[in-house]
Parts: sequence; C-alpha cells; structure tokens
Amino acid sequence: MTDIHDTYQSPLCARYAGAEMKYLFSADKKFRTWRLLWIALAEAERELGLNITSEQIAELTAHKDDINYHVAEERERQTRHDVMSHIYAYGAQCPLAKPVIHLGATSCYVTDNADIIIMAEALKLIRMKALSVMKRLCGFAERYKDTPALGFTHFQPAQLVTVGKRAALWIQDLWYDVEELDFVIASLKLLGSKGTTGTQASFKELFGGDYGKVLELERLIAGRFGMEAQAVSGQTYSRKTDSRALNALSAIAQSASKFANDLRLLQGLKEIEEPFESGQVGSSAMAYKRNPMRCERMTGLCRFVMTNSQNAAFTAAGQWFERTLDDSSNRRLAVSEAFLAADAILNIYLNVAAGLVVYPRMIARRVREELPFMATENILMAAVLRGGDRQELHELIRQYSMQAADNVKNKGGENDLLRRIAADARFGMSYEELTNELEPEKYTGFAARQTEDFLEKLKPLLETAETIDNIELEI
Repeated sequence: MTDIHDTYQSPLCARYAGAEMKYLFSADKKFRTWRLLWIALAEAERELGLNITSEQIAELTAHKDDINYHVAEERERQTRHDVMSHIYAYGAQCPLAKPVIHLGATSCYVTDNADIIIMAEALKLIRMKALSVMKRLCGFAERYKDTPALGFTHFQPAQLVTVGKRAALWIQDLWYDVEELDFVIASLKLLGSKGTTGTQASFKELFGGDYGKVLELERLIAGRFGMEAQAVSGQTYSRKTDSRALNALSAIAQSASKFANDLRLLQGLKEIEEPFESGQVGSSAMAYKRNPMRCERMTGLCRFVMTNSQNAAFTAAGQWFERTLDDSSNRRLAVSEAFLAADAILNIYLNVAAGLVVYPRMIARRVREELPFMATENILMAAVLRGGDRQELHELIRQYSMQAADNVKNKGGENDLLRRIAADARFGMSYEELTNELEPEKYTGFAARQTEDFLEKLKPLLETAETIDNIELEI
C-alpha cells in the first residue's frame, strides 16, 4: 500500500483548502452529480413521452448515491473511457433501467453539465466566505473608525487617515469582487442536452423531429438544477465560462493580496499584527520574531490564483471548432486548483480578520513623530492671518522642515520643527500655541464620517447574506 509520505500530495488538499471546497471537486461529488444528471435526463424524456417507466426512474433514484466504484474502475481499465465505465457500473446496479441510461446523450452531457453545477456551488461558497471576511472587517472598521493613523503615499508619511478608514478600503475591494461573483453566478448556464456537435441531432431522432419537445427536454433538465441552458454550443459549453469564473477568483486574490501586503507592512511598523498564538514559533534561529506568516501565505496563494487565471484564457482561445480535447488535462488542474486556492486564501483572510492585533500606542507614537510636518499648512495659514508674508513663511517652513528631518535622521534627535518655528519672530506664534495645532483629530478630515457612511451602505447586503459567523478556522 502506498504511504502518503512517499507520494506527492497537493498542498491545496493537504494543507490549505477547506473540507467543503475539497469535497466539491472530489470524484464522489462529480460522479454523484453524473447520476443526478442521468436521472434528470430520464425523467424529462419520460415526461415528454418516451417509453421510460416510473419503475426505471425509481431504480435509478434508489442507487444515485451508492456508487459501485470498484465496478466502474475495473471497467475503465478495459474501455479507457470514464463515462462509459460509469454508465456500465450504474447499469449493473439498475438492470431494469440499464437500457435507458444516457439515452440520446454524449459524454459532455454529464461531464460539462456536472462541471457547471459544481462550479456554481463553488462560486457560492467563495461568495459566502468573501462576505464573511467583509463582515469581520466591518466590525474592525467600526471599532477603529476614529483612531488617527499615519497615512502613506509611496510608503512615505502623508496626511493622517484612521485605522477604520483604511479597513474600509480593504472591504470596498471585496465588495467589488462580490458584485463580480454575483454577475458570474447569475450568468452561469448549463450545456444542456446538445449532442455531439451541439446540433441536438440525436434528440431530434428520439422525438421524431419535434423541435419543441427537444427544447422542452433541455428546459426541464436545466430547471431541475435551478438553471438555464446555453442557447447554442459545440460539443462542450463555451470555455469562456471557465475564464469568467477564474477571472472572478483572480479578483478575490487581488483584493486579498492588497490586504495581506498592507498588513505585512503594518506589522513591520509594529502598528497592527496578524494573530500569533502563545506557542507559535516565528523563526528557528531568531526566537523573538513574530513573522506575518499567514499574510505571507495569502500573498503566495494569491499570486498562484492570479497567474492561473491565464490558463482558462488560453484554453478558451485555443478551442478548435466544435471541440478539441486539449482543454481536458489543463482544466482538471486549472479550474479545481483555482477554486481550492481561492478557498484557502479566504480561510486565512477570515482567520486574520477575526484576530487582528492593534497597538494604539505605537500608532499614536508614529503620528506624534510626523504630525509637526503635517501641521505646517495650518501653521502657515494662522501666521498669514496674523500679518505674515505667505511666500516668505512657506520658504522658512521648508528650510526648518529639512533641518528638523536632518536632526531626526542624522543626529538621532527629536522632531524639533515646532521649536524652530516658535523661535522665529516672523511667525509670531509661541511654542504653546503651535502645539495646540497638534491634535491628530484635526488632520483626519472626514475619515470617520466616510467610514460610517460606507458601513451603513453595506448593512443591507451583510444583514441578509449567509456568512460564516461562529467558527474560528485553524490556520
């Protein structure tokens, strides 16, 4: 017997993705869905007048879940055809219904329709987890909407923001992604029952050339899965569908990577950290380290999902006429692994969002260190109102700012900008008056109000959405 330790195991299954997503792309889920599709086909054909009995339907239904894998696997070793092998295995369990299993269909009837059904479920799971992350971040944004923090442009100190407002930016990206997911989910369509080249020729024969019945057959089958069928197709559903789905997953990865990179930088600044358990080890050599390993893992998986979306694009672009089989081997990897990796990303995101560690004193300290520079515009305006020359004072502030920066960077001193300004009579302001300008809340603009308004807009979506609220994921 093969030992799991001497055979390659995909990290997506062994380490990263959640159980529910792994099951969606399992063989069991696929083959159970095939059987549901065969039942739907037989039921619809019976409803439209073909000689299929209720006893045959009942027999198929009775064995929809107890798949005789050993029979199918032995048959596939002989036939080298997975669909025919599972038809044979199903027929072995259902001797009464055996003659009508897969009647009029081609292999893509089960393979492609099952892929769409599974993809729809997987996209809904991704949506639920994305909304769950948003919900957790909304709580964080609400809690810290008034907390001033140093803003950055070019990773250089800029005007103040608030911790909550920055979180609102992370949430907004995910909101865009959920809107994209909603569009893709709503536009998913089954292949339907189109036949070998998409012309429905076999079903035309079965129903004596009655086009209305052939269309109704497809409508009935798709309706059993709560979907519609594509209007036209070749042998397969359009591989543009895969591309659209993986692009939506890429969008999730882009947003998650932005968050993870921001948090890695904030952790380096000692302002906000990802969760770190009491017994967790950061480094084998440097025992004091608290590495942002969750966010680093997110970043790596995000990179994989973003680049993997190109596989679907190349596959969609590379199909010949009604179908070629060069898509199959690529799709087995690209589609399933994109979903497993996206699931893993959101699992980590959920864990991190639920356990963010904020250090208000470190945030306030960095604000204090940089605030004198940001206060200079207010100081300039106040000095001009007292009769000063705007152009002259602007140049003086520039010079004193450079000197204060030099005192910090080269001499290891404090930011003494305000003392330099107070010592210059041309400003006509005392040190005490200048320090009164250093209330951080004066420099956050409408950050808190913007955050409140934004969270209010999200309430209808998050209050009605199915989310994961009561579990803490082990990461």
